[in-house]
Amino acid sequence: MASLEIIAASPEKYSCKVTKLGECKIPSPVNHAEFIDDEERILSTENEQTALDLEKKLGHLPGFERAGAHRKIFHDPSWTRVGIVTAGGLCPGLNNVIKGLVEILTYDYGVKNIFGIRYGYAGLNPAFGYQPIMLNPDVVDTIHELGGTILGSSRGQQPTEIIVDTLVRMNINVLFCVGGDGSLRCARDVADECIKRNLNISVVGIPKTIDNDLQFVGRSFGFETAVAEAANVIRNAHVEAKGTAGGIGLVKVMGRDSGFIAAYAALANPVVNFCLIPENPFRLEGPNGLFAALEKRFRQGKTHTVIVVAEGAGQEMFKDVPDVRDASGNILKKDIGEYLKRAIECHMKSRGIKSSVKYFDPSYIIRSCAAKGTDAIRCYMLARNAVHAAMAGRTNCVVGNLGESYALVPINLATIERQTVNLKGDLWRGVLDATGQEYYFNPNAEGLGIMAP
Repeated sequence: MASLEIIAASPEKYSCKVTKLGECKIPSPVNHAEFIDDEERILSTENEQTALDLEKKLGHLPGFERAGAHRKIFHDPSWTRVGIVTAGGLCPGLNNVIKGLVEILTYDYGVKNIFGIRYGYAGLNPAFGYQPIMLNPDVVDTIHELGGTILGSSRGQQPTEIIVDTLVRMNINVLFCVGGDGSLRCARDVADECIKRNLNISVVGIPKTIDNDLQFVGRSFGFETAVAEAANVIRNAHVEAKGTAGGIGLVKVMGRDSGFIAAYAALANPVVNFCLIPENPFRLEGPNGLFAALEKRFRQGKTHTVIVVAEGAGQEMFKDVPDVRDASGNILKKDIGEYLKRAIECHMKSRGIKSSVKYFDPSYIIRSCAAKGTDAIRCYMLARNAVHAAMAGRTNCVVGNLGESYALVPINLATIERQTVNLKGDLWRGVLDATGQEYYFNPNAEGLGIMAP
């Protein structure tokens, strides 16, 4: 809701309308398609009253253009040259997206010149000397079975002017950017520069954020696989914790600023007793602290504990540690997992409580695996709708899935602010019920008649 309020407050700055390069005049070569109408929209909120309130402020319903195949397109497929970039950290499903883009461009539109740009945006800077890969259906035939990306990736933005110069030199008129918050901001800058130069280049993003922290795009690809893999690790941590007296299984999962993976994984495998996320600050000491909660659990006869912590949780405990940024400008989170392991071990020893902390950090294992099940399907459908959007001359937008539909969202809106777990919403309430951690963190729980889980 906060993002919708930002739009309502500054409608001139945050438009829901996607930029079009020009009129679509070329009949689409796509066969057996249910073509969409250019005016079809998908509401950005399911709350009818919220939509009506925003309509009064904006002058129109807060909705996004429906994604899909158009009867007429902007780019001539026979002259189209495509670039595909994967940027930022690895994520399950990157190869699925690449495969989808290549196959839809080839089979639906007959595009023959598809360049796989090596190592993110660095591959569009001649200074690095990375040569692109020519892609076709044979090259991408089985890459969905592999984790990572066959193109490689990198963090950090390259000079926008140099990227656009490279696109012009290579005669690329469609660029697909697969990335998260920082990578999409770079795509936005490239699209803006192309428009500034009057270049008919479509720049379309496919949202890649394993943390699921982009706005208005629904669940991003890779997230579902990450949750499933994290749930498996939690199972192992539970087994280890139960295998020793006072066993504590501690699992750190991804989630720099948003605790979605931790929250969903705790619900997917509800053996978790404490779920710690960035949105909900916690302390170690004091009657409401984690140490007291652990002591309370063991004091009441529980033989083990499972803790899941998102990587961005508890950063307030590192106030005296200087910040370090990665190549994309993101502040690197201090290692809360190792910190908690040492702190819990020291506290339990000082209190004479028998315990054994088993620490799991599966981050790189999770993000480098291949997409599974419906997650893989989401990758393909995002790629499909990205191709339709680009060929119809849309630019400076990202494809998202809103409910059961796919929509085109201006990059400026998708990156307006990070999506975070609503501490008053059903998801977090479900986590609190599944873990029972409210009871352990509340020193007055017994007096309130709350039963131990």
